[in-house]
Amino acid sequence: MEGFEEEITEPVSPTGQYLNSSALCIYILGVLEFEISLDECQTLSLLQDVFLPINTRFSSIMIRDQFSGEKIWKKVDVNLEEHIKVPEFPSDKSTNSYYDECLDEYMSKIAMEYLPQDRPLWEIHIIRYPTTNAAGTLVFKLHHALGDGYSLMGALLSCLERADNPSLPFTLPSSQRPKSIFNTKAIIKRFPSILSSTLRSMLDFGWSIVKSSMIEDDLTPIRSRADDVKLRQITISNVSFTMEHIKEVKTKLGVSINDVIAGLIFYGIRLYMLEINQESRKANSTALVLLNTRSIKGYKSVKEMVSKNNSGAAWGNQFAFLHVTIPELNDPKFDNPLEFIWEAHKEISRKKNSLVTPLTGMLLNMVKAIRGPEAAARYVHSTLRNSSTTISNIIGPVEQMSLVNHPVKGLYFMVVGPPESLTVTIMSYMGKLRIAFGAEKDFIDKQKMKCCVEKSLEMIIKASRKTSEKE
Repeated sequence: MEGFEEEITEPVSPTGQYLNSSALCIYILGVLEFEISLDECQTLSLLQDVFLPINTRFSSIMIRDQFSGEKIWKKVDVNLEEHIKVPEFPSDKSTNSYYDECLDEYMSKIAMEYLPQDRPLWEIHIIRYPTTNAAGTLVFKLHHALGDGYSLMGALLSCLERADNPSLPFTLPSSQRPKSIFNTKAIIKRFPSILSSTLRSMLDFGWSIVKSSMIEDDLTPIRSRADDVKLRQITISNVSFTMEHIKEVKTKLGVSINDVIAGLIFYGIRLYMLEINQESRKANSTALVLLNTRSIKGYKSVKEMVSKNNSGAAWGNQFAFLHVTIPELNDPKFDNPLEFIWEAHKEISRKKNSLVTPLTGMLLNMVKAIRGPEAAARYVHSTLRNSSTTISNIIGPVEQMSLVNHPVKGLYFMVVGPPESLTVTIMSYMGKLRIAFGAEKDFIDKQKMKCCVEKSLEMIIKASRKTSEKE
């Protein structure tokens, strides 16, 4: 029929529905620091020619289907000028450190703002002022329902090129996954350990349900349990480490890089709690560590991610929370900071290889089927609210990225909207590790938190070198 165009729609994933519901509204702020400042005209053409074609989701809105009642993505025309924000900062003190403060305040402000639901759920903020870290800054604000860190990092890599040689692909830090053993003899030999692991998984799953629905963490200097608000007012700060220091500890202790990072964050958090309140050394505190549940390593192209034949690396939200207890400083065993790394290694490895993740996914699907997506979203909200912090990690490329001949000097991100007082994110890029903190405003001292995490790494490096000397 002449003039008729088929309406382009696709279903919203269950997790996407949970993250954009009456109980939860979660956004991702991605921060790119440039060596050269960007301007609005360049950004418009980049969005039109590079960003929008990546995935139809960037030009779609979330609506409720009038027939099925399910939420769907509906493709719409995009007015790009509505999505670009160029703030004006006061210019009476034009120093880089002054603009650092302006940027921090601005990010705190946009973290609190809701994106309109009648247009695609993303914005770009162009910061033209020089800070101590960059000549110009680009801040992406995207709704988490669009995809998780894996999806959005894949999209970013599709937009950018290697600064040294645009014709070459990016390389990522290598990671080793344990090989599965499928032969019958090996399974029979391992049956007792498999049985033990299954029993532990059931206990962990039971504890996860109780923790998500009934038992809250103690009130501490990192958990205020303030009145529930959809978007908690936060301050955003970050600290940078060289990966060489992390790798040094990893090699000496024989653990993974992620174990070292988790351990230093846990120890840094306890040092902060101790500085604010001595009694908090024995407080019950839990971290939710995010786990990518895809069955692959490394990023795929966006074309591969959205392909129906590539479920192992599909676009969307494919992650799970692992409940990990933050070790108590009250226990003499943890006087040695290295114990925090070994404990993180033990806890995360056990739960990552258990049945907790698939069982939790089945539970959420069951709640959604019986009581609807809003009830499942409330369960996720309760899981977050009853814990003390969430920790998420994204791997970035080894080489420098460039956006139309604008080299990217630094990169980090923050998840905003969870009902916790503290959110921690980790980003690796160009041999640096960037740890960012989303801290409840007027409750957590962001400078003190940064100092305590820096002190944590110093003490861990010192302790690991002493261990090596004794051996």
